[in-house]
Amino acid sequence: MRLGLFGGTFDPIHVGHLILAEHCREACRLDRLWFVVAGEPPHKRGERTPAAHRLEMVRIAIAGNPSFEVSEIETSRPGPHYSVDTIEALRRERPADELYFLIGGDSLVDLPTWRDPAGIAERATIVVANRPGSPLPDGGKLPDFGPGARPLQVVEIPPIGIASTDLRRRLARGQSVRYMMPRAVEAYIVAQGLYRG
Repeated sequence: MRLGLFGGTFDPIHVGHLILAEHCREACRLDRLWFVVAGEPPHKRGERTPAAHRLEMVRIAIAGNPSFEVSEIETSRPGPHYSVDTIEALRRERPADELYFLIGGDSLVDLPTWRDPAGIAERATIVVANRPGSPLPDGGKLPDFGPGARPLQVVEIPPIGIASTDLRRRLARGQSVRYMMPRAVEAYIVAQGLYRG
């Protein structure tokens, strides 16, 4: 199986995440795409919404897409969680699967500072989705992660300038987030009293 891994805090998930996932699923001919909800990412310090809420928001957002699933591989084990460890665990569990690791262009710039980026590139095909304000580094030149690395794949997605950080601010101020996230996710946020100022 061609399995895509799309990691993130998804705090909250929004239409930009969903569009990126669907474009990458189609471009890479993925059989399944897992939204890997981050437990304790070492590069994102500070408070975040409890994992149970973030998992549920993703479940709500992807309902109806048979190619999408939520993964608890990080939220179900103690952290901190490093992408290379998550990918290695999945390779052990699913040795026959071909893994694709989805990231935005903004994450590609930071990827060399992550734990064992060469290990990530050896264990999975890194799929880079360009994002607004995050051009590929060095004028489009992709980084080289060594001789064992799989070739990086670039997927063009529509420029949608929505960020979870901005949505949290808008929600805290009582501003509208309609059309920026699935309506059912917005209803869940209101019902649970999340992101209030």
